[in-house]
Amino acid sequence: MIALLAAIIGSKDPQTYAGPNGFLSTSNDHSPAAAKPETIRPSSRGVSAGVSDKSNRILAGGNVQDFPWNNSMLSWQRTAFHFQPEKNWMNDPNGPLYYKGWYHFFYQYNPNGAVWGNIVWGHAVSKDLIHWLHLPLAMVADQWYDANGVWSGSATVLPDGRLIMLYTGSTKESVQVQNLAYPEDPSDPLLIKWVKYSGNPVLVPPPGILPKDFRDPTTAWLTSEGKWRIIVGSKINKTGISIVYDTEDFKSYERLDGILHGVPGTGMWECVDFYPVSETSDSGLDTSANRVGVRHVLKASLDDDRHDYYAIGTYDERNAKWVPDNPEIDVGIGIRYDYGIFYASKSFYDQEKKRRVLWGWIGESDSENADVKKGWASLQGVPRTVVLDRKTKTNLLQWPVEEVESLRLSSTSFSNLQVKAGSVVPLDVGTATQLDIVAEFELDKKALEMSPETNADQFSCSTTGGPTHRGALGPFGILVLADQSLSEHTPVYFYVVKGSDGKLKTLFCNDQSRSSVANDVNKQIFGSFVPVLKDEKLSVRILVDHSIVESFAQGGRTCISSRVYPTKAIYGAARVFVFNNATETSVTASLKIWQMNSAFIHPFHPETKH
Repeated sequence: MIALLAAIIGSKDPQTYAGPNGFLSTSNDHSPAAAKPETIRPSSRGVSAGVSDKSNRILAGGNVQDFPWNNSMLSWQRTAFHFQPEKNWMNDPNGPLYYKGWYHFFYQYNPNGAVWGNIVWGHAVSKDLIHWLHLPLAMVADQWYDANGVWSGSATVLPDGRLIMLYTGSTKESVQVQNLAYPEDPSDPLLIKWVKYSGNPVLVPPPGILPKDFRDPTTAWLTSEGKWRIIVGSKINKTGISIVYDTEDFKSYERLDGILHGVPGTGMWECVDFYPVSETSDSGLDTSANRVGVRHVLKASLDDDRHDYYAIGTYDERNAKWVPDNPEIDVGIGIRYDYGIFYASKSFYDQEKKRRVLWGWIGESDSENADVKKGWASLQGVPRTVVLDRKTKTNLLQWPVEEVESLRLSSTSFSNLQVKAGSVVPLDVGTATQLDIVAEFELDKKALEMSPETNADQFSCSTTGGPTHRGALGPFGILVLADQSLSEHTPVYFYVVKGSDGKLKTLFCNDQSRSSVANDVNKQIFGSFVPVLKDEKLSVRILVDHSIVESFAQGGRTCISSRVYPTKAIYGAARVFVFNNATETSVTASLKIWQMNSAFIHPFHPETKH
């Protein structure tokens, strides 16, 4: 067995970062252990009501012993620059928009506890998508048509500036219906009070659609006939579908023949989204844009596996159909927005900055018991801009909105760092719990030429054994939220293999399995192949914010969001390392790492309105 020899650059006390089982092996020390662990018996939440399971599926497979979390550990988990309510449960982003100088964000919220249930709409506003003011609840479950929950919906800003909101309500009988709401005072830039249309519901499940399979209306787009068009997610048997409606006033609707699109075997489509992207520009497009040089993205959140899938294709307005460019990577069977924890996403067109912005719900992957103890659950990913990858033409590029960079403080650069095969190098950056990391990696060219060919299709992030599995050309990358002894660490890394055709294929992965010594947390390895084009260096940007790690490879071509819950690598004990566990190649790494400030996210006070 080959143990990894540590190369400690600039250290006065060299150490070997290898355990008895090789590189970065996990310590058996599960301190603190004084308290007798409680057995967790996870229960399903949401399914019986007609929505996707809101419990932690990884822990739901059997009973798990509760780790003895203390207040210091739990307090550290709260993020500093990601949006989350002051307390309690949050899930899907709803109706994001820009209105009269303010960004508005609505979200699924339980005002009564840190688990799913009693769902209403929370509401917050911001000038920059970073610093937020919490406003009063926008809509609560106070009508027969939303008595069991004010569920997800979307905003549409009309050409004359008027604003309408469509949302799903769950009736007293748990029938999913679509409802209309609008601001009580359109002149109020904060949109504090909302009115529900007296004629609600405006849509009910059509014939052939089950009462719990009809939800999440999209933002409307304008057709060439002057009508507004929306889609609603559903399924027929195991085929996920998007049902199409036209309307002139958002009160009366015409269901169009057939469906916009459907994919057999994908199950219920939730939180559907449909929007245009430019083939020639990085600027975003209004949702109604439909002309030469425009492609259309169709996205669905799959109830069956709780992942968000998208595909790029052609929209036929006249026949109300959308066709994927490549049926092999259709919605639900191809590319995902994010290969970690990222669900129920919603985009909007930011007319102020001419960009499309994507929000995504990032749930917890610890135990429900721990969430109840800390008093909150879930957060939103950093808002991302979305553009077409004009090089691959099959991918979108997702990138943190530029305003995130306003939080950058001091930085440390590491240029052309030589990381030999089988080495770990500590990076002295000070406190390492709020970071923005930009890194590039280059492999030794001779090693690339000499590397043996193999069946690249047999490799995946989840089956290669994580960063401990040594190959000729990887893995290599960055260890974040690591303690000094590496008993806890979260690797974000690349794994390059040469296929039997002589071409290189690159995996981009995030390993939670070594992130914590706690036993009641998700310890999956996330990731996927990432397209790397000729003459491109391997590049990654990583946002570390306490219990969330968001990673963007190759300019955002592949993204991974993970939740990690260290018990030791917290506060001042958190460290960053760069590593190379390949057997045949050295790696040249260049990194720039910024400390990140905290965002101001606090309750609204009237004196701050202007």
